[in-house]
Amino acid sequence: MPDVLAQWMARLAGQRVLDIGCGRNKTPGALGMDANPHADADLVHNLDDVPYPFPAHAFDAVIGRHVIEHVQSPLAVIIELHRIVRPGGWVLLVAPHWTNPDFATDLTHRNHLNSYSFRNLTVGQEVFDFYAPVRFRQRPPYVTLLNLWRACGLEWLVNLDRRHPRWRFLRRFWEQYLNALVRGKEVYFELEVVKPDGFPPAP
Repeated sequence: MPDVLAQWMARLAGQRVLDIGCGRNKTPGALGMDANPHADADLVHNLDDVPYPFPAHAFDAVIGRHVIEHVQSPLAVIIELHRIVRPGGWVLLVAPHWTNPDFATDLTHRNHLNSYSFRNLTVGQEVFDFYAPVRFRQRPPYVTLLNLWRACGLEWLVNLDRRHPRWRFLRRFWEQYLNALVRGKEVYFELEVVKPDGFPPAP
């Protein structure tokens, strides 16, 4: 398990957590939601069916592992997750990086993601700020690389901006020029929910 996922599990202990697309590996202590009735879900509900049956600010965090790439509308889902998480809470997502060679082996995969997939919803990084009214603060994502490149130390370089923001050009250089060869595996997104006072209304 990557260190970042272990850190997430520690952070979520004792929190009000919704595990979306939980399958049969639900986060301990979380409420599980999945469309598949054979999963270990507490609530059987399709993620594409919004709104979800929860009030605003119902959770401290939402975690979704290998689910956002399957939904019909990632934007609609992320807007709904923003609604049900309290201000200052977290949306934590793991997805295949778009260069992952295994992406094409699952016909239910719909959406390709990279380090910048949520940029237009991130405070101060918006290129198109009219896509949605919701905003997050985003920690630089953690990207895992295929084993060969990890062993060469390239994974450490790509993620160096998590420790030293001035090195963020290394991530951009990899995303723009190198990832056709230096293939990614997974990308971990940490999105802190930002809400103006009174939006959405508290339950």
